[in-house]
Amino acid sequence: MAIEQAGTAAPGVIRVMLVDDSAVIRGLFTRSIESDREIEVVASVGDGQMAVNALKRHKIDVAVLDIEMPVMDGLTALPLLLQIDPDLQIIMASTLTRKNAEVSLKALRDGAKDYVTKPSTTSELTSAENFKQELIAKIKALAGSRRSPRTVQRAESVASPVASFSAPSYSARPLAPAPSPIVATDTKRPLALKPISREMPEIIAIGSSTGGPQALFTVLGGLRPEIRQPILITQHMPATFTTILAEHLARVTNRPCQEGHTGDIVQPGHIYVAPGDYHMVVEPGPAGKTIKLLSTPPENYCRPSVDPMLRSLSRIYGARMMVIMLTGMGKDGMLGSSSVVEGGGYVIAQDEASSVVWGMPGAVANAGLCAAVLPLTEIAGFVNRQLLRSAS
Repeated sequence: MAIEQAGTAAPGVIRVMLVDDSAVIRGLFTRSIESDREIEVVASVGDGQMAVNALKRHKIDVAVLDIEMPVMDGLTALPLLLQIDPDLQIIMASTLTRKNAEVSLKALRDGAKDYVTKPSTTSELTSAENFKQELIAKIKALAGSRRSPRTVQRAESVASPVASFSAPSYSARPLAPAPSPIVATDTKRPLALKPISREMPEIIAIGSSTGGPQALFTVLGGLRPEIRQPILITQHMPATFTTILAEHLARVTNRPCQEGHTGDIVQPGHIYVAPGDYHMVVEPGPAGKTIKLLSTPPENYCRPSVDPMLRSLSRIYGARMMVIMLTGMGKDGMLGSSSVVEGGGYVIAQDEASSVVWGMPGAVANAGLCAAVLPLTEIAGFVNRQLLRSAS
């Protein structure tokens, strides 16, 4: 079976390869994608082996890769495609089933950058304007990250005691003064930094989207077991995916992790993930701080959204909270982070060089809301230092 469509995109146009065993689906995808003049489908193929062959002949910015295909499925093709072009941005496409959610999350850990859930029928796909806009937005965001030169330079505050992130020796002695702000990012765009609160955080809140699952595994997997602050996560994902994400995080972190449910008491040492299609907030109650799920309208086009979670936490915890903003499209979490900073809490953002898409962390960093802007691999060490810091 030959490649059904192959061409050469005009200079500056985003070059996309579609990989799906259904010619009908590929045709619908092509019409949706090419409704945007900045994107062109230069290869359209029916299985993973054909995708590997096509990538050897064509320059591709973004591949949309189906999971279930004959000859070679998407998960098998993924590492082969990345071996040919390590900078290829791959979006996994699947229907919303538990099996496909499991495979999609494995693909994200193996190098895919994002995923889309396909409408279950071609009639739904034909009329799914939201899906079309989501797919176009993800293609453009990932293509932008592929084409943007990224350099990382250290620009640390003078005599910053967190210049090294090696684990210190911990004890139960009183807290030392909070360290100065630190930034590790592109120094061509200097960032205004907030001071780090001297209050010990009682809770950690994390927001993430595109590239978020792998970032969450890296950060949470690096936290020391002595850290007992509860962790609340809003990751932009649909239902079923968030269920699987919570299960994976429990295995990676060896901490209790679950989707939040209305009425759950926020417990030390536990991780709570906002379930797909619900905002997750926290309210005070007679039995303790309690999770509540909301079906209120999406914010920043998202449900779950980071902003409602952060607003609710800032009202309860004030200066005693830490926010971590990880890789993701858009600016969800910026307004909520502003509420956190106004209440005395502080925000850490992943830096541009290590982000799949520097949208959400870039929004809080460029708004001057961060106390630290750090590479992904240094965030866990920074958190360990802050939450377990002791007098020398």
